[in-house]
Amino acid sequence: MLIEKIQQLKKERRAILLAHNYQPDDIQAIADFNGDSLELARKSAEIDAEVVVFCGVHFMAETSAILNPHKKILLPDSTAGCPMADMVTAETLRAEKLKHPGAKVVCYVNSTAEVKAESDICCTSANAVAVVRSLGGAPVLFVPDKNLGQWVGEQLNRELILWPGYCPTHQCIRARDVAAARAAHPAAEVLVHPECPKDVRELATHCLSTGQMCRHARASGANEFIIVTEAGIFYRLKNENPGKQFHAVGKGAWCANMKKCTLEKILWCLEDLAPEVRVDEKIAIPAKRAIDAMLAV
Repeated sequence: MLIEKIQQLKKERRAILLAHNYQPDDIQAIADFNGDSLELARKSAEIDAEVVVFCGVHFMAETSAILNPHKKILLPDSTAGCPMADMVTAETLRAEKLKHPGAKVVCYVNSTAEVKAESDICCTSANAVAVVRSLGGAPVLFVPDKNLGQWVGEQLNRELILWPGYCPTHQCIRARDVAAARAAHPAAEVLVHPECPKDVRELATHCLSTGQMCRHARASGANEFIIVTEAGIFYRLKNENPGKQFHAVGKGAWCANMKKCTLEKILWCLEDLAPEVRVDEKIAIPAKRAIDAMLAV
């Protein structure tokens, strides 16, 4: 009955439901589109809808609002934030930019609109290497994820100026647990998210974004995978690859903010058309320039 009400309201509101790969299983099951940050950012700009229900965290809904100023962007739980995004502010970034004149600011999309507005170009974990490569030899200040920035520097064999931020969910993953999973499943490929610490990344067969993990699992000849990222991705991996096995590391990695969305909250936000996420034009215009620069790459 709850799902039927949601589907009916979606029709009445001309709404579409987007769900990040880390969302709870029942949310992903009813979403119109599932994906990583880059996939959903593109989808929100392409879709023909008046209302976008963004099942993710606040910075994702903000990005969608920046790209779609004439659409109503709803976030089912307004408290669903991102601790890493909170580790840098526009004020602290401006101060750091003064220390590095001439440096290009590459901003991971896991950041606030105000921080994006202070940046030259955005990136996601899927395209971060390509984004930094596109800047040539210019010095790069990479914010806010030190682990992703370090990994990008390793891929390009260059030093980046790294902001000391991190994703608590990925930072807590331990290399010893990955090594134990490898010992238990020696035939498995190890797919690691680049937000993980260096000693964890070094145990990977491949470092991939969540969207890349899903595509790789479908294309790979391997039948067994150790997945080193937030546990929500297992829903999509298992559904898209019924003949393959997927193993977690330790007790699994969980992001409490990604799990705040529920079916009830989706229903309520469709009924009330709230909470709505909006970005002031003074911030949205420069932030969109950074996002558009990324999408062009």
